[in-house]
Amino acid sequence: QVQLVESGGGLVQAGGSLRLSCAVSGRTFSRYAMGWFRQAPGKEREFVAAIRWSGGSTLYADSVKGRFTISRDNAQNTVYLQMNSLKPEDTAVYYCAADRTLTVVAAAYDYWGQGTQVTVSS
Repeated sequence: QVQLVESGGGLVQAGGSLRLSCAVSGRTFSRYAMGWFRQAPGKEREFVAAIRWSGGSTLYADSVKGRFTISRDNAQNTVYLQMNSLKPEDTAVYYCAADRTLTVVAAAYDYWGQGTQVTVSS
């Protein structure tokens, strides 16, 4: 079993930055691709970013390219999402997830955290 715990969410003004963390415990973290997803009220969960187990490949949603950066520290069993130039439309609950393969498809991910709220004020 794999457990994921997100942290780092909060309230920030538009143009500001936040860094989300996802601590992973359980099975070998380094063997999993990790993804970040978000869900705003009344909307479906959407892909944000993902990183391969080696860290060598990353994927980003068009809406966050150039503003968000995903990274991982396999020694610390942690994945990060650095979010810069935040916009009110980035407001959502952010979830991290783990899967064997690098994918943008939420249904493919086997393990999920509980989420952390990010609110961007205008």
